Amino acid sequence: MSLGNDPAAVAAVEQVTVRYGSLTALDGVSLGFPTGVTGLLGPNGAGKSTLLSLLSTANRPDEGTVTLLGETVGAGGRRAVRSVRERIGVLPQSFGHYPRFTALEFVEYAAWLRKVPSRERRDRAREALRQVAMEKHAGRRMGDLSGGMLRRVGIAQAMVNRPALVLLDEPTVGLDPAQRVGFRDLIKGLGEHSAVVMSTHLAEDVAHTCDRISVLLEGRVRFTGTLAELCALPGEDGTVESGYLHLVGPEGAVL
Repeated sequence: MSLGNDPAAVAAVEQVTVRYGSLTALDGVSLGFPTGVTGLLGPNGAGKSTLLSLLSTANRPDEGTVTLLGETVGAGGRRAVRSVRERIGVLPQSFGHYPRFTALEFVEYAAWLRKVPSRERRDRAREALRQVAMEKHAGRRMGDLSGGMLRRVGIAQAMVNRPALVLLDEPTVGLDPAQRVGFRDLIKGLGEHSAVVMSTHLAEDVAHTCDRISVLLEGRVRFTGTLAELCALPGEDGTVESGYLHLVGPEGAVL
């Protein structure tokens, strides 16, 4: 069932198509994203990154409509998206940072970009670092932080504006197993108050964090539903992996 018309959706895409020259990256996709954590699964080239680019306002569809926090952006539309961007948090798979910035300065800078009032930026930045267990490292330079610490600061900058919509692209990539466990708890916590859309290749991330899952293949939606519904699909062992493989086949296996 399409969620594109779900009135509870914080963000939605309706019949969106995106083309890059002769390549169709998304083909008539309709999905909605309510409060909670939605996982995006699919092999490389399935359209996950393109969908995240639409939800972040970095891209617009060639056809169809994107609705974000009550603001609608149609194909070629000119509606201002500045206020929407201020209410979105984004963690790219690789995010740039000035290595001489401290963690606190980096998160404050993100707060400035998202128009957090100046009198609140320092407190908001400290609050965000505290939520990711990085407050005691606030004065350390970004260039001196470990990979896991950088990912935590990345989450902090994504949540410093208390966003209604959080977009995470492979948020646990490069982390060791213990670090991933902590990140999963953090992501689930974000989903209590925000619509979190997480693209990942890791079945464990999906199984431990996601309320809903959407599977993309060749730019089209192959499945959208709950974790239990995905695991209940025909397969060998009733897991995320077996349900996923039932949908995409061995040639699309990425998990």
